[in-house]
Amino acid sequence: MNHDDLRHWSKRAADWAHDYHAGLRDRPVRAALTPGAIAAQLAAAAPEAAEPMDTIFADFERIVPPGMTHWQHPRFFAYFPANAAPASMLAEQLVNAIAAQGMLWQTSPAATEIEQVMVQWLRAALGLPEGFSGTIHDSATTATLSAVLTMREKALGWAGLQQGLSGLPRLRLYASAETHSSVDKAARLSGIGQDNLVKIPTGTDFAMKPGALAGAIQADCDAGFLPVGVVLCAGGTSIGAFDRIADCIAVAHSAGLPLHVDAAWAGSAMICPEFRPLWAGVENADSIVFNPHKWLGAQFDCAVQFLRDPGQQIRTLGLRPTYLETTGHEEITNFNEWTVPLGRRFRALKLWFLMRAYGLNGLRARIRNHVAWARELAQVLATLPGVQITTQPSLSLFSFALGSDAETEALLTRVNDDGRVYLTQTRHQGRLVIRVQVGQFDCTRDDVMMVAQVVKEMT
Repeated sequence: MNHDDLRHWSKRAADWAHDYHAGLRDRPVRAALTPGAIAAQLAAAAPEAAEPMDTIFADFERIVPPGMTHWQHPRFFAYFPANAAPASMLAEQLVNAIAAQGMLWQTSPAATEIEQVMVQWLRAALGLPEGFSGTIHDSATTATLSAVLTMREKALGWAGLQQGLSGLPRLRLYASAETHSSVDKAARLSGIGQDNLVKIPTGTDFAMKPGALAGAIQADCDAGFLPVGVVLCAGGTSIGAFDRIADCIAVAHSAGLPLHVDAAWAGSAMICPEFRPLWAGVENADSIVFNPHKWLGAQFDCAVQFLRDPGQQIRTLGLRPTYLETTGHEEITNFNEWTVPLGRRFRALKLWFLMRAYGLNGLRARIRNHVAWARELAQVLATLPGVQITTQPSLSLFSFALGSDAETEALLTRVNDDGRVYLTQTRHQGRLVIRVQVGQFDCTRDDVMMVAQVVKEMT
């Protein structure tokens, strides 16, 4: 295949993509397959000779779409969305064509400088004050790991990077019981350890208790442990819980601890000023992450981390051997030094296209619709016999259940096997519940209300 062939097949792929998206409502949201069904359709070994692209593309059409759960389906209400607005898709096509490795400013000046400006566009859009800078990671997991590694090194005076952790004090990291498992992963991978991630109890509002946080920090200090930092939750994955950001930041900072806010999903909603009271006080955080790929329409992957003082993270994660120097520009920004991977994709272009193609007002309108439709759906589900709303909508996320775990699980299985909508489960207060999260970029009110129709038929 050469570039002349690529031009032909790119047009064919664009036509296929148009038809795919146009027909998504006619497909079941989740693939109805058993493990191994796709692998059984593939050749056991790579071909020795080149095969015609007609054959390859035909196999793609035959095997891949029926074997996918369709994340861009307008009735995908599971997990959180991984949206892909058309403008973002177009930008990704151009990024794929340029195929740059943006590890350094000199390897991709436009990628670096557009990233710098897009971070500032988003900072202003979310109502964060000037003074925050930031970078784009692949996911919130990487951003949180970067923040926790920085917390660790700051607490150790940057000794861990050289000496390792052996013989150093026992480190302690604090987080809400509602935080995402990525915080657990960061504790494990940073060498702090799962046993040293202290999950702070939550109150009746499912927010971290600031007094309990203060008590845990003091108890660890008294025991000779070394606290390193705090991770707060702004829109938890399970039920959308929000910690009391301002109060918990005050506790952390009074103890001299840095604080990271995980707003991976809910951060996007903060482009709407009326939702910002949910994370009041966030302007005093040291690090914040949110994922435009979840609710703003940016193609996966795209996680933005805002930093009050990037120098500490650069000191933790940055390396600049001679072969990565930019001669004559020692103070230039090289974003590989802000995160874990050396290699970097040109993720900022899709943000540039996205915010210009829809405007902040257009993106706000979508989020406001999703929140309103989720609230309406919860009200309708509450009227169905046997259905209990177990958590009220937090933005566009709520949960419901039937009388027992067995009944709830059986209902979820029937709903997802039906294929018209896709929902997932979580465990809340010891009970199995069904999550509903409205956020797919192109969903309509009718798509959202289909959940009530399907649940009514299946109960």
